[in-house]
Amino acid sequence: MRRFLLLYATQRGQAKAIAEEISEQAVLHGFSADLHCVSESGKYDLKTETAPLVMVVSTTGTGDPPDTALKFVKEINNKTLPTDFFAHLRYGLLGLGDSEYTYFCNGGKVIDKRLQELGAQHFYDTGHADDCVGLELVVEPWIAGLWAALTNLFKMLGEQGEMSGVPPRPSDTPSDTAVGLELLHLQSQVELLRLEDADTKGPEVWGQNETNRSQASALIEDFESSLVRSVPPLSQASLSIPALPPEYLEVHLQEPSGQEESRASVTLEDPVFQVPISKAIQLTSDDAVKTTLLLELDISKTEFSHQPGDSFNVICPNSDSEVAGLLHRLQLTDKREHRVTLKIKTDTKKRGAAVPQHVPEGRSLHFILTWCLEIRAVPKKAFLRALVDCTSNAAEQRRLRELCSKQGAADYNLFIREASACLLDLLLAFPSCHPPLSLLLEQLPRLQPRPYSCASSSLLHPGKLHFVFNILEYPSPITAAAPRKGLCTGWLATLVAPFLQPNTEAPHTDRPDALAPEILISPRATHSFRLPDDPSAPIIMVGPGTGIAPFIGFLQHREKLQEQNPDGNFGAMWLFFGCRHKDRDYLFREELRRFLKIGVLTHLKVSFSRDAPPEGEEAPAKYVQDNLQRHSQQVARTLLQENGCIYVCGDAKNMAKDVNDALVEIVSKEAAVSKLEAVKTLAALKQERRYLQDIWS
Repeated sequence: MRRFLLLYATQRGQAKAIAEEISEQAVLHGFSADLHCVSESGKYDLKTETAPLVMVVSTTGTGDPPDTALKFVKEINNKTLPTDFFAHLRYGLLGLGDSEYTYFCNGGKVIDKRLQELGAQHFYDTGHADDCVGLELVVEPWIAGLWAALTNLFKMLGEQGEMSGVPPRPSDTPSDTAVGLELLHLQSQVELLRLEDADTKGPEVWGQNETNRSQASALIEDFESSLVRSVPPLSQASLSIPALPPEYLEVHLQEPSGQEESRASVTLEDPVFQVPISKAIQLTSDDAVKTTLLLELDISKTEFSHQPGDSFNVICPNSDSEVAGLLHRLQLTDKREHRVTLKIKTDTKKRGAAVPQHVPEGRSLHFILTWCLEIRAVPKKAFLRALVDCTSNAAEQRRLRELCSKQGAADYNLFIREASACLLDLLLAFPSCHPPLSLLLEQLPRLQPRPYSCASSSLLHPGKLHFVFNILEYPSPITAAAPRKGLCTGWLATLVAPFLQPNTEAPHTDRPDALAPEILISPRATHSFRLPDDPSAPIIMVGPGTGIAPFIGFLQHREKLQEQNPDGNFGAMWLFFGCRHKDRDYLFREELRRFLKIGVLTHLKVSFSRDAPPEGEEAPAKYVQDNLQRHSQQVARTLLQENGCIYVCGDAKNMAKDVNDALVEIVSKEAAVSKLEAVKTLAALKQERRYLQDIWS
């Protein structure tokens, strides 16, 4: 078989799943994929690799390569490597990202750019898949076009299965090989465009997928289709559906052991700390649109350390009611305490099949569904395809086929992905579907810990850690069901409900240790969202809503530093905060006024998006970006003349983009330069780590 090297760099398992799909399909197309995580450097060597290389690379944070790729990126960024170090490599790369973040697909782009700088050449165009509109819109056609590109490459190189010689680069002396590579590049582009055929009206350029959302909506809005029902033309169309994913797990349920099960072993994070919640305060009024809580953790008996700006993980369980509902629907309620043991099927057709690392050996079924599997994960099309064969009703079978088909892409986006439908939703919507437990363990991803920003300074609160969150609520994809609370925020709110205190001027009391519920936390990799090393540098903080959390830590830290160094030179601190209503959700109002009064906070600019201005007064700024514009001279001077830093924390989807647009306007206006030059200036600030973001979608 014609061999190629297939590497993936994953953070949450998406890139790995896609790489495994490529590996499965490779066999059907007459190829053999040598599949490895990029971190497994002992199992491959790009320096001597002669086969084509295919990479699938995700992005984490606000644009970083995944943790599994950090060592690889560091190695290829070695400045001593010659520019022809990878001249022998021919590769194709698929990047995964989310266009709601500034550095879209940056994990893949960083590796792609560096491979080319070191002489490697594309045999297939890079794909940029966008989780904002649905990864599959790019992933599926990219994989479909890969086989033609590989076939052409092997054909050009003499069907050797390996590239025994090193073709000269096109920039060298012209040759048939160089011309062949240029033709191959064009062929792969044509293949990609051909795959986006006329009836799908897909984008002509990879990564430019914003139009897909509006097209899908326009296609659906006049129809009465739903999760369980389609209408013409889809209901009458011939369907192209994915291949059935091969079964590979053998599941055995054994009688309960009677031993207590510790939560500490549920996570792959390291280290993990079990800490009590010592205080819980509701920061918003009861009539606020969103309820915001502040929780205090007692970390005094642990080695957990943090600095303002850091974030950490909370390891949370799935909802008891949803786990019970899933067990009931699977007809396994009576076996909830049975211990699960897994083995690989001896006759599996899955190449490189392995027992999932996130499913611990010998734990109860209830424990695994509660702590190990993301049962709320949006099912991928391969999962839907497998559910088809577990469904007995013909109409339900047809609808599941539609939802996983190429022709049903718009319905999948609308009723599955955008609605955040999960497995339980599907099982309730399609009552004749009865999947085996093995399919769930094969297809459901690992339950991920949830990240939160530290909202306190250890200088002011030694042995304590504060964090802030909104109790999230989502509409249920099943119309009759009640709204669904955020997985972690709903769980935390329930834990602290018995001792939740209102946000009053009276001192708040700690929960006695014996009564305090305990949760598991783990530190996250250190990032750069921290106060500047030079305390004299002025800083601008932009944090509406719970985005204010890290800045409370900044201000507490600065207060203690100024107490310790009364003659020190400390730069100005600007805070741009925003909320809906002054009297309902103005978080930390009294604390911010105190910081302003004692001179720690130099400027406090607050906007209220839903409050009407008093009669006869000028309308105040509505959003944080409006307030930035109103103080454009000071903002520009801070960033362009005083070597200051700007920090933005909060919503990636709207706020972070709007703030960035406002900064472009400010720099363009105050520095009298074009918008393009202003964009370049902000990019330089990001490179210098003076424009920092801690944002989420």
